[in-house]
Amino acid sequence: GYEKMVKAGIKNVCVHKGLFTAATARRFPKLESYADVSDVAKAAKDWPQLNFIIYHSAYRNESPERALAEFGRTGRLEWVSDLADIPAKHGVNNVYGDLGQIFASTLVAQPRVCAAIMGILIKGLGPERVVWGSDALWTGSPQWQIEGLRRLEIPEDMQKKHGFKPLGGARGAVKTAIFGDNNARLYNINPKRASLDAGLDRFAALKLDYEEAGPDPSNLRYGYINTAGAAVG
Repeated sequence: GYEKMVKAGIKNVCVHKGLFTAATARRFPKLESYADVSDVAKAAKDWPQLNFIIYHSAYRNESPERALAEFGRTGRLEWVSDLADIPAKHGVNNVYGDLGQIFASTLVAQPRVCAAIMGILIKGLGPERVVWGSDALWTGSPQWQIEGLRRLEIPEDMQKKHGFKPLGGARGAVKTAIFGDNNARLYNINPKRASLDAGLDRFAALKLDYEEAGPDPSNLRYGYINTAGAAVG
């Protein structure tokens, strides 16, 4: 599969990891090795042409209270720390941690766990290899998560004890990289072009979008379709 990806010009491999509780592991014990990150380092080392973007950063999704207790005892979070250890242990720089559902599920329920996740990932992977994801399909509009990361800071006691660096300001280098610069680099997006020139008014921006669509726009409409074939809602 990886060989075919390289031949096809694919550079980014997005892999779902984590969100696999102990209860799930008891029910499906043979699947646990596919949910953890034990196979990531070898793949990254064997295929340096590819970027391995690990969705949910492999967070196991135990209760936030249990995760906080684990972090308090060990300074680690199951599977997240394993992911963050890969660059130093295996000498690779093509492994990325995606936030996705884990940010939404920890920010409100247990912000210290959320801060620990951010600290572990940034310390191990580097701020240039942590990418924003919101899982908006499941958690609704991501605006509240965006505001949450803008305001989030790693508590000073955690910084001192675990060697975490501060996240910095809402528009500082670390958060700017996570919010968009890292993904823009991965997917060859020019942020300046994506945001359009400040001098363009709304209609000029619409005109640019129209021209970029080319002579054959799809005119596809998105929405729900009922069984009779009529559009609803």
